[in-house]
Amino acid sequence: MEKFIIEGGYKLSGSIAVAGAKNHALKMIPATLLSNKPTLISNIPEIEDVLLMFEIIRALGGEVKKMGKGKYLIDPRKIKTTKIPYELGRKLRTSVMFIAPLLARFGKASFPHPGGCMIGKRPIDMFLAGFQALGARLREDNEYYHLIASRGGLKGGKYVFRKSSVTVTESLLMAATLAKGKTELIFAACEPEIAALASDLNKQGAKIKGAGTHNIEITGVKSLKGGSIKCVPDRIECGTFAILGALLSDDLKITNCNPAHLEVFWLHLKKAGVNFTLGKDWVKIKKSPRPFKAIGDVITHEYPGLVTDLQAPLTVLLTQSKGITMVHETIFEGRLFYTDILNRMGADIILCDPHRAIVNGPTKLHGKDMESPDLRAGMALVLAALLAKGTSTIANIYQIDRGYENIEERLSKIGAKIIRQEG
Repeated sequence: MEKFIIEGGYKLSGSIAVAGAKNHALKMIPATLLSNKPTLISNIPEIEDVLLMFEIIRALGGEVKKMGKGKYLIDPRKIKTTKIPYELGRKLRTSVMFIAPLLARFGKASFPHPGGCMIGKRPIDMFLAGFQALGARLREDNEYYHLIASRGGLKGGKYVFRKSSVTVTESLLMAATLAKGKTELIFAACEPEIAALASDLNKQGAKIKGAGTHNIEITGVKSLKGGSIKCVPDRIECGTFAILGALLSDDLKITNCNPAHLEVFWLHLKKAGVNFTLGKDWVKIKKSPRPFKAIGDVITHEYPGLVTDLQAPLTVLLTQSKGITMVHETIFEGRLFYTDILNRMGADIILCDPHRAIVNGPTKLHGKDMESPDLRAGMALVLAALLAKGTSTIANIYQIDRGYENIEERLSKIGAKIIRQEG
């Protein structure tokens, strides 16, 4: 098992580019199966989760060909099965995103309960209810769910979300693209990646209105064409690098990003006293007074609120902020459990319950041996280790590789002392 060895306390400087958005790529890859023509996707982050999505396409009979750095041609013309392999489905939460295109185009889909990060309960009941609202029938056996479209394919319908869900919104948007008639999605999620997915599909012939708002209307079409599309920049990487710059740099430029996707996040950094400038596609982190200021309260929320995936990196910043801040994680149960590791490094954090933690700062962090508990917490531990005095070892970095492309190489180029090691 590979691990990171990190020597902390070094100043960082220079420029670091944001990769393509993981949360866009992992939805656009299965969406290519809606068409019977090849699609070229560029700016794809070459991360573990993306490679697993490609494995699923190949297992279904499709072809994936690398055309260059971050550029892949996906050919769905030879799809031969609509059953997602058990082991692949269990490895990856977003394997669930293949259900909609398979069901919409072929009229059926079989899949195991999807896997992924263990960060609280992540049921699929809303997925199933949504597909049933479009006329699909459900059958279950010991290991698989089986969905079958009504005779003649899926039919347009109305689905009201009882709570916001990004992946359910994206799934039903895809399914409705080829359904007969009109579909209404009420109280849909409105994250930037949803609007990007709808824009991609519209370029291929779909008729989707309102994506990026809470009410989406889809008029089904008979087929989609192929084409060429590009992943949007990863807003989670952008925010993470901004926090890294605040902690360890007086001069760091973040490029290939879209700061407009993080409006509420920038308010949090400003309140903490971080000095930064925003451009159209760049962010400049400048020298800031230390310690930072306590924010008072940090509450994660669906877009356009503070994204949950930046909660852990922001908590690392709070350990260097003077005063007390309550962190309230409203999206995922148990996503604050990593704070125990930060406490072992020297932080002063009280975990009140699975959703709330009190951070008291500033505190000095010290290098420790630790293990990445999940994707986003793992990256937060990298930030903490780069800040800490001494040497840290982070095991289980497969979790970090799932979402961050060649992160040790990219961080090394701006001055970080981080190496990947076997064992």
